[in-house]
Amino acid sequence: MKVVITGGGGFIGRKLAHKILERGELTGPSGQREAVTEVVLFDAVAPPDGEFTDERVRAVVGDITDAGLVASVIDGDTNSVFHLAAVVSAGAEADFDLGYQVNLDGTRNVFQAARAANGVPRVVFASSLAVYGGEVPDTVGDQTPITPETSYGAQKVMGEFLITDYSRKGYLDGRAMRLPTIVVRPGKPNKAASGFASGIVREPLNGVDMACPVTPESRMAIMSPRTVVECFMHMHELDAEKLGASRAILLSGFSVSMGDAAAAVNAVETNRARGKITFKVDPATQAIVDGWPKTTYSDKAGALGFPSDSNIEDVIAAYIEDELD
Repeated sequence: MKVVITGGGGFIGRKLAHKILERGELTGPSGQREAVTEVVLFDAVAPPDGEFTDERVRAVVGDITDAGLVASVIDGDTNSVFHLAAVVSAGAEADFDLGYQVNLDGTRNVFQAARAANGVPRVVFASSLAVYGGEVPDTVGDQTPITPETSYGAQKVMGEFLITDYSRKGYLDGRAMRLPTIVVRPGKPNKAASGFASGIVREPLNGVDMACPVTPESRMAIMSPRTVVECFMHMHELDAEKLGASRAILLSGFSVSMGDAAAAVNAVETNRARGKITFKVDPATQAIVDGWPKTTYSDKAGALGFPSDSNIEDVIAAYIEDELD
């Protein structure tokens, strides 16, 4: 079976590709597990040279707003699509037109291409906690209203509605996951407003000083890269009937304060030079973070068997093992 990962050149997309290749099979349109014969990584950037040597992998560099190109990648032989490609939150807010071109028009290009494929492909869409806004409770749950207050959040809501409607019409077998903030992301910071949550771990453990732009008491809902990849795999394999009328589901993140994250980093035993963590509040960033849920909990996700993390120490240990050792 052929699998396409949009955003496949990015961090989570590449980790997901490795997991798919490792497992070697997914549930196909027949409802039976089938061998994965091709994994296409479609992104505006190519994966690092030499990372993938498996002959089943093919990288395609291109623009998701190019409907013709998307249709050539997600062609008639495509059985599964993981749609991760997006302009991140701060980028979508800073450039209104680009955000809608990629996050709405690009998403519809993906769904239209999947619709034209032979059979009914499974499509897993990466949504976000940005779909919530306004007077958000400290703990967001299954019944929390969707009230986005950013362009990015609005675009993700539209993607959820689209995938549910395309599924209702039988054009594809879609499902969407509202992801907590993913921590720890390696490499350079991106334009996401939540980037500091990875930076407070990543920078010091790489010998770089880190000035956190929010208070030590600031809390947010996070999930580790390992767990989010397992969630993507689990979502793909679920019987769609278990999702109910809406194809979107909230994932359970765990709550951590930036002060606790800093303390956990400083407690790590390491022979490497460790950067210093300070707190230098940026009012704009603080205002954004204050509007986010402090944690998320989904009875539905738990009942359906989705994994979750429990503490920052394990998340840091996984980062060290996966990215530094």
